[in-house]
Amino acid sequence: MKRLFLLIFPLAFFMATVASAQTRRSGTEAVMARGQIVYKSVCLACHMATGAGVPHLNPPLVNTTYVLGDKAALIKIVLNGFNEDVKINGQSYSNTMTPHPDLTDRQMADVLTYVRKSFGNKASAVTVAEVKKVRARNLRAGK
Repeated sequence: MKRLFLLIFPLAFFMATVASAQTRRSGTEAVMARGQIVYKSVCLACHMATGAGVPHLNPPLVNTTYVLGDKAALIKIVLNGFNEDVKINGQSYSNTMTPHPDLTDRQMADVLTYVRKSFGNKASAVTVAEVKKVRARNLRAGK
């Protein structure tokens, strides 16, 4: 009986570890899939399927400090829109970005994670808690 326990316990531990890794992987895959859905319905028309944007109008989402940098600043851009001329990699972009406060915290976290991890970008995920925090600050500031 003791020998059977010694064989079963390591096997059970191994299976639990594998299942946990699969859950984490599928959690990231789920975020990316949901983010892609939001991207296609909200962002694609301006930023294109490749994230390259439209020259002189809509900025690229590929390897830019706006996307890869401060997450709170990126969340604010999505919440409040963006109405400034901006230079990225020597090119000027001038189209106004529509605010998207209508996106839920989950949708915003998912789409920003998708953008930060797609198009060759390799940045950390945006969490729902981070979006909630920025949205709450925005509301307190009257935006």
